[in-house]
Amino acid sequence: MSKVRAVVFDCDGVLTDNGSSWQNIHDYFGTENLVMLEKFLNGEITDDEFMADDIRLWTEVQPRIHRDDIMRCYSGIGLMEGARDVVEELSRRGIFVAIVSAGVDIFVGVIANMLSVDDWVANGFDWDDEGWLNGPSPTRVYSHDKGVMVEKLSRINELEPESIFSVGDSSTDLSMMIPGSKFIGFNPARQRASDAFENAGVPIVDSKDLRDIWSHIFDGELFSQSGEGN
Repeated sequence: MSKVRAVVFDCDGVLTDNGSSWQNIHDYFGTENLVMLEKFLNGEITDDEFMADDIRLWTEVQPRIHRDDIMRCYSGIGLMEGARDVVEELSRRGIFVAIVSAGVDIFVGVIANMLSVDDWVANGFDWDDEGWLNGPSPTRVYSHDKGVMVEKLSRINELEPESIFSVGDSSTDLSMMIPGSKFIGFNPARQRASDAFENAGVPIVDSKDLRDIWSHIFDGELFSQSGEGN
């Protein structure tokens, strides 16, 4: 068994207790995008088209949107139970920790800084010099092809794929599992995710405590045992 050298996390619903940082904005403005979400999950529209339609819905409610408005959408959202413990212990063991998220960068960036991860990437918006929304930024993380970013991290940090674990909660997160690497399905976001994880034959941790992934990364070791004899 290859030594674990890196763990790559999705953010929304994995490191944080929200479902989606995009949905949080819809909740704030009182909009909904269920039809477009289904089309997106089915691969019928692109990330760029999905983000542009989201912004169209929000600006119909509030024509001018400031960065501060978006930050207010995340008031009250906390870390997933056990997230800080897991990231701190991984880092203590010298394991590279990254976030690859198709979520909103100004939210994901706060979480990345809070947890002191080694690297992170997410999608987001284009703002003018005064912080007003111009539109979406070009897609950096393609939801259906997140492995592109995992491969990039692997190459830059000289990590063998066999030494990488990825952790996600959605069916699209399975794309993080580059050839040779491993994946853990955590806190499945919907039935579609559970079915996809089961079909892929990956471990499924149906829990809201991130410490429950530990035994899948470290071959049966419970998190309460971490640090003992290491």
